[in-house]
Amino acid sequence: MTVPGLPMAVPAGDLPARVRIHEVGARDGLQNEKATVPTEVKAEFIRRLAGAGLTTIEATSFVHPKWVPQLADAEALFPMVADLPVALPVLVPNERGLDRALTLGARRVAVFASATESFAKANLNRTVDESLAMFEPVVARAKADDVHVRGYLSMCFGDPWEGPVPIPQVVRVCRALTDMGCDELSLGDTIGVATPGHVAALLVALDEAGIPPSALGVHFHDTYGQALANTLAALQHGVTTVDASAGGLGGCPYAKSATGNLATEDLVWMLRGLGVDTGIDLGRLVATSTWMAAHLGRPSPSRTVRALSHEDTEEQ
Repeated sequence: MTVPGLPMAVPAGDLPARVRIHEVGARDGLQNEKATVPTEVKAEFIRRLAGAGLTTIEATSFVHPKWVPQLADAEALFPMVADLPVALPVLVPNERGLDRALTLGARRVAVFASATESFAKANLNRTVDESLAMFEPVVARAKADDVHVRGYLSMCFGDPWEGPVPIPQVVRVCRALTDMGCDELSLGDTIGVATPGHVAALLVALDEAGIPPSALGVHFHDTYGQALANTLAALQHGVTTVDASAGGLGGCPYAKSATGNLATEDLVWMLRGLGVDTGIDLGRLVATSTWMAAHLGRPSPSRTVRALSHEDTEEQ
């Protein structure tokens, strides 16, 4: 239920005044669906997310349809939302993907690396170093065209095949992505095993390696219920970019133990209570996730969506 004035804002002195939410529901969320969502529904989803105040919305992925068939409509989708006054990053796995994205006018792209050999093999069919070599010309060409590049790094806190991932191992790959020209890195807890102390230790190690919190985003999954706690730890260490997925959609098609992403609504509720600005209209966001849940044929896993979904958040 909705109670006016809640959550009550009680600011904490060690947090940033504003957080930018990097919305991944339209890409990372929908890519994990068993059924393919119609292109028109995806476009409307993105438009509704923008209408709710999200300023960075990851639109799609220019990977081969064989690997992610749910996003095979990238060429059709991107022009349908390109007029929106928001940042619309897209994933590009290689130079061919970059070509496809640039042809459509994309100005923000992302590459996706792994901190572990096992996931690099499962996701990219390459070693970690081979995948980094593949990304070098992609990043170089994008930067030459003044395109913003984000580097995703999976398995930063644990790997289903290898177990614990040593912090220096993660720092090495982060340093490589930064050195090749990535403007921003997203630290991924792909299977949701991170805890706040681990998050803090990694951020300290990255800062000592010359990669400050201002260059980082965090991407937590809620497998063990730790996503919000881990996010708070990251914010306390100066991170101001947080990945989240509307309605808690998503997982990872190459790591079956990965469950849903941190729900954007749950994140906004926490940040609102902490007095941290996001610029997001929570009511419109909840309505958007409720609308998408109806298209997917199941309720949203977001606790905040479930708590606030009633007559005042009907389909708009």
